Amino acid sequence: MAKNQKTSAAKYAFVALIVASVACVASVVLGLFKGAQGLGIFTPTKANVWNIALEISIGLVVVGLAAYALLVPDRVRRLISGRQARYGSNALILSLAFVGILIVANYLAFKNPKSWDLTEDKSNTLAPETLQALATLPDKVHATAFYSANLPKDTADELLKKFQKNSQGKFTYEFVDPDTNPVAARQAGVTGDGKIMLTMGSQKEIAASASETELTRTLIRLVSPGSRVVYFLQGHGEPGLTSGDTSFSTAKSTLESKNYTVNALNLAQTNKIPDDALAIIIAGPKKPITDQETTLLKKYVDGGGSLVVLEDPIQFTDFGTSPDPLAEYLTNDWGITLDKDVVIDLVNTQNPFQAVSSQYSSTHPITQNLTQNYIVILPQARSITIDATKQNVTDTAIILTTEQSWGETNLVANETPQYDPKTDILGPLTLAAAGENSATKGRVVVFGNSVFATDKAFDAYGNGNIFINSVDWAAEQENIINITPRQPVARTFMPPTSLGMAAIGIGLIFILPGLVVVAGISSWIARRRRG
Repeated sequence: MAKNQKTSAAKYAFVALIVASVACVASVVLGLFKGAQGLGIFTPTKANVWNIALEISIGLVVVGLAAYALLVPDRVRRLISGRQARYGSNALILSLAFVGILIVANYLAFKNPKSWDLTEDKSNTLAPETLQALATLPDKVHATAFYSANLPKDTADELLKKFQKNSQGKFTYEFVDPDTNPVAARQAGVTGDGKIMLTMGSQKEIAASASETELTRTLIRLVSPGSRVVYFLQGHGEPGLTSGDTSFSTAKSTLESKNYTVNALNLAQTNKIPDDALAIIIAGPKKPITDQETTLLKKYVDGGGSLVVLEDPIQFTDFGTSPDPLAEYLTNDWGITLDKDVVIDLVNTQNPFQAVSSQYSSTHPITQNLTQNYIVILPQARSITIDATKQNVTDTAIILTTEQSWGETNLVANETPQYDPKTDILGPLTLAAAGENSATKGRVVVFGNSVFATDKAFDAYGNGNIFINSVDWAAEQENIINITPRQPVARTFMPPTSLGMAAIGIGLIFILPGLVVVAGISSWIARRRRG
């Protein structure tokens, strides 16, 4: 072959090699996309176009390499038979073997997923009580988690996956947005965000939050259903339980949808609190609760019972100057005082008599899912003062207003209220409080308003949610299960000293690269000696 012909052939061979290289890169990229498609990670909009592109790129690799071999056969012959070819072929075989092992290992891991909890405190492992509850499920359980777009569901999803994984196929779950599917939320008896409904056959229970303890307790209640009865106190002008804007029929039906039995109770007639009462709800009395009734209620709570009290300002009742034995009991025994005022809240410019929630307790179960998503509006409310010095009693302010509010103590008809620093209570004001006695196990929840839970206001914002949460918390059967919370292991990064930083720098900059260079030179010398 003439010299000019060899130069021309080498020139075109180089072009063919470039085409083959580019096509090889394209084939690898397209192959990765095809693999992702096969695993369900990637779904192309036009699968045929991707297939054709992969076939063309592979064809170009073959054609390019073939053209290169035809144009410069001597170079290819030397490449195949030379020493570099021997070393290259060995490296190629080892690389292919390594890639093949990775592919097989990843395929087996994908088809047979396994996980190990390597944390020191086993924070990613369900408690033994939970595993026992899942192992003994008598039938399939389906969880419906009601989470709107405003509430992150990552934690709930991770927890529900653990339940599903350890249930031997008996636990499944799904997420439903209560904002876009309000009918499903209403049928489930769910108000607000972050609730999880567990269903087994015709039975259902609702977990207040996505915690392992709460979900396991709810699961056990579902498997072992018992009678859960709450009573609305009557006989003092309270709104009824039948339909009407001023009634509590929506609250009643919502509780019943959660497997509560809701009854009316007239203590003046029965003179006894039923033995099955998990909670007594005192909502909107127009006349004071009598001394005799208060004595019965106190005895009931001292025995581990619970009260949910919704008392309106005196100005909007028929109390007048009569004493309020129930309010006195709450002050004396619980340190929760219903102030004799009316909350004026300037946040609501259209109606300052509607108190608007501004702060919630982020730790109390009643309000833990209200902190970011819902406000609560209490029309014509009174404020609450908490005395934290009562023995064995833990009180928590669960709803507060902003500083743009005050407790008006001298409300005059047809006059615009004005703040008087001498007599009025400046905000933030407590609108609701919860208390628990560690000695008697009694519980109380107190609101300075009842209108928010009536049919007219129940579905507004978070009103119904906080009422149902309050009843749930008050009526909770704490002894069903007790999962000991894990204490996370505290780990603190201790920055190295100056000498330590210098040692790390020398190691990274000089020692490690130096070892690589020495290893490379040693390998080159050994190969030179072998010829």
